[in-house]
Amino acid sequence: MSSFDAAVIAAVTGHMNGDHAADNLAIVRAFAEPDATAARMTGLDTASGEWVATVDGAERVVRVPWLGTVSDRMSIRTEVVALYHAACERLGVEPGDH
Repeated sequence: MSSFDAAVIAAVTGHMNGDHAADNLAIVRAFAEPDATAARMTGLDTASGEWVATVDGAERVVRVPWLGTVSDRMSIRTEVVALYHAACERLGVEPGDH
């Protein structure tokens, strides 16, 4: 499992948590914790993204594998978008405009 440097992880998680909180929750509900009431992205590597999900008032760390290959910063964006669209499909909701 390869990781990205701290600056890349901070940029990605900061963007996801600041601009895409609802997307985080959709991904977590679709692929890890269907009863989550909140989710924030806390990390990532080349294998998966990591979120902290709130379920029944307690926080749980969940990892969601990427659907494709992640090897650089641009591919992170591609895979987060792919996960979000797959989550919307799985949940039966229309993706929001981004």
